[in-house]
Amino acid sequence: MRFPSLVKELADFFRSRSGEAYLVGGAVRDALLGHEPEDIDLAVSEDAYTVACSIADTLEGHCFRLHEDPQIARAVLSGGEWSGNVDIVTIQDGIERDMLRRDFTVNAMALPIDAASSVDIDAQILDGCGGLADLRSGIIRMVSIGALDEDCVRLMRGARLAVQFGFSLESETAASISARASLISDASQERVRDELMRILRMPDARAGIRLLDELGLLCRILPELAEAKGVTQPKEHYWDVFDHLVEAVGWVDAMFHDDTDESVLSMMPRFEGLSDYYGGEVGVGFDRLTYLKLAALLHDIAKPATKTIEASGRIRFLGHHTEGEVIAREIMKRLRFGRRGVDHVAGMVRYHLRPRQMAEKGKLPTKRALYRYYRDVGDVALDTLYLNTADYLAARGPMLEQEDWKGHCDLIRHILKAGNATGSRNSRDSVKSLPKLVSGYDIIDRFALAPGRTIGELLEEVKEAQASGEVSTREQALELVRTSLERGGNGA
Repeated sequence: MRFPSLVKELADFFRSRSGEAYLVGGAVRDALLGHEPEDIDLAVSEDAYTVACSIADTLEGHCFRLHEDPQIARAVLSGGEWSGNVDIVTIQDGIERDMLRRDFTVNAMALPIDAASSVDIDAQILDGCGGLADLRSGIIRMVSIGALDEDCVRLMRGARLAVQFGFSLESETAASISARASLISDASQERVRDELMRILRMPDARAGIRLLDELGLLCRILPELAEAKGVTQPKEHYWDVFDHLVEAVGWVDAMFHDDTDESVLSMMPRFEGLSDYYGGEVGVGFDRLTYLKLAALLHDIAKPATKTIEASGRIRFLGHHTEGEVIAREIMKRLRFGRRGVDHVAGMVRYHLRPRQMAEKGKLPTKRALYRYYRDVGDVALDTLYLNTADYLAARGPMLEQEDWKGHCDLIRHILKAGNATGSRNSRDSVKSLPKLVSGYDIIDRFALAPGRTIGELLEEVKEAQASGEVSTREQALELVRTSLERGGNGA
């Protein structure tokens, strides 16, 4: 078993106290699986908040209450070799009975903390629910139906645990979750959001989304997706809209986890610092890669509402990207995402078509088109390139043709290079770094114009021409302004 060094420090801490203390839940489960737990869960016979404060004082951190009944507190540690959360719950009716109220058997095991360094740990584990056997058999089984009724977010957690560990949901458990799927609509939206994002954070998020759908949970969480089922697309698409969205999530995972030479993704352009960039947090504790997968799941969410069929039989989804932005914002606000997260995903949805619209097929975008892309798409410009690629791969499916795929990779590589993606992670920096050729005051003074919107438009025109290499001096910039004013009659 693999316990972090903190467990020994906690064992020493509790040795000086009179109460009982047990490692419970994920800490025991993960250690039995050979994984070092990210966080530590404890059950103690003392007041949970008092213990949390003492741990925080002793091991450098801070503490706060999470819940009052049953009493739960958290100590957040950051001063020693190990940093993370220690969640502490007060034992109510004895440790064995308390374990019977937990969600799934693999989470219902307890280990006395002073036994964590024992040679024969298995013999020390309190396992009244059969969690050890289920762990070895690869099964996620509910402790009781009442455990699911007590907290409906556990319905999602069962699916997450199954996919996370590559386990199967025990048949009665799966049936019980499906029978209660409608209850998830009444759950705290913040907790639903967090479980959904934890599923998307997994390396096989597509399997998690598929399992949520099989259990009847997915369209309760995101009812907008129900409208996408069975919505056919043009012949260039292999899947209907719903399956296309799910497959796009899978392709995002593949782009970041499949680097074998034989893979079709071996041609996929990447940039230096890719992992660090996508590991950066966007909001509510989740990184750019997880948000990219959420955008993949939502990018065509407006296709059902915008679908039209012309007399020729041609299927079109005009405006689905802009309408999709509106719907994505509504979904994310409903799930209590912060403003940055909402803008992040909504921006990708709005611009997900843009990379392949920047030039005719077989050609590369002009410098002007590249400038406009990074100017308009801003902070999600790099993310949108990878969303566009996942969209492309999910559209073609088994129909993917090597030559077309190579052309797409060349396009993305060209856009990445233009954005100076190997330098700063802010895609607007290459635009910001351009030397200033003229100011608004220069234009007002030279052409006797009044301050106003026209001045801003002229300055933007100069920047665009500068980025494309058409002007590089103050004199050339002012000549461009003069030509623009004569052509458009601005300032008259």
